[in-house]
Amino acid sequence: MKNNKILILIVSILACEMAGFIGSIFTMPAIPGWYASLNRPAFTPPGWIFGVVWTILFFLMGISLYLVWTSENKDKELMKKAIGLFIWQMILNIWWSVIFFGIQSPLYALIELFVLWLAIFFTIIYFFRISTWASALLLPYIFWVSFAAFLNFTFWRLNF
Repeated sequence: MKNNKILILIVSILACEMAGFIGSIFTMPAIPGWYASLNRPAFTPPGWIFGVVWTILFFLMGISLYLVWTSENKDKELMKKAIGLFIWQMILNIWWSVIFFGIQSPLYALIELFVLWLAIFFTIIYFFRISTWASALLLPYIFWVSFAAFLNFTFWRLNF
């Protein structure tokens, strides 16, 4: 049983980090050209911060998923919904990179961020019903996405 939990922990973390990697496929090519040409607000963090923060956030998301996945909660329907919401918000997370950097549309990315924020919020609520630690580990994520939404809005206002 212990080996199984270790495998689930590894899969949970790697799945979340993989979402970050997939998003970076759309992000990295746009940075030297399109993104570099945009006017930036004064509060834009240095570029290297994003990689560090996202790596940590995806790691925390993986641990959060692990706590829910291995929970002793008997309400399987609740767990199914919670994990479904988690997967949905991970897909939305990837889509933001596709829309902002791939399609180069800060406005549509901002709209998508609103939907992502709601998905994270509801994931936190559902995770809380299963594990308070799992939900707490998602709080830095929703705070960062809130900041990202403000940053995204400012990029849109300054450039379009």
